[in-house]
Amino acid sequence: MIKDSHKHQGNRRKLVSLLREKGIENENVLRAIGNVPRHLFLNSAFEQFSYEDRPFAIGAGQTISQPFTVATQSELLQIEKGMKVLEIGTGSGYQAAVLHEMGAKVFSIERIKELFDRTGKLLPKLGYKIKTFYGDGNLGVPVWAPYDRIIITAGAPIVPEGLLDQLKPNGIMVIPVSNGDEEVMKTITKLADGSLEVKEHGTFRFVPLLDDKSQ
Repeated sequence: MIKDSHKHQGNRRKLVSLLREKGIENENVLRAIGNVPRHLFLNSAFEQFSYEDRPFAIGAGQTISQPFTVATQSELLQIEKGMKVLEIGTGSGYQAAVLHEMGAKVFSIERIKELFDRTGKLLPKLGYKIKTFYGDGNLGVPVWAPYDRIIITAGAPIVPEGLLDQLKPNGIMVIPVSNGDEEVMKTITKLADGSLEVKEHGTFRFVPLLDDKSQ
């Protein structure tokens, strides 16, 4: 049985208020964060802390991002209902669930088998119809391309060219690009003529994007 108590819901409302204070303005993002039961994406040992604005370990050396980071990336994507979104790094599945709540058709790839197996069972149990794939995120999922939006949820040393090829004209990629000890959040818009418009949106901390399934 899925437990989502009044206390959990109240804690989500507090989290949404905090995200507003921190500058998140997109109502669709805030509504989605308010709807997704983050505590169910964490180890039960962390349940009482699950609506604090901080990351937590999820196993296999990976983390669930802090809600402000999830909200920021979601806001930068400028999601409209029905858009196809490719997520690189399924992780806990929380970001994918938020995008689904926002009305996106989500395709998500994960290179760590342990996380892929766990999340592949969890998401449908919670009612989220998300296509999940096991493989190298740098390669994307070309069979379902092109995508309206692409989100990378780990620090990338460079922008993978293969992912840009899977982005529609006028599509947006949100990617944290490594810069020493932290990552610079960037939006890359592929213009109609194929040229790229790059903007920076401050620094964040992410686990690194791994480049093959053997690591």
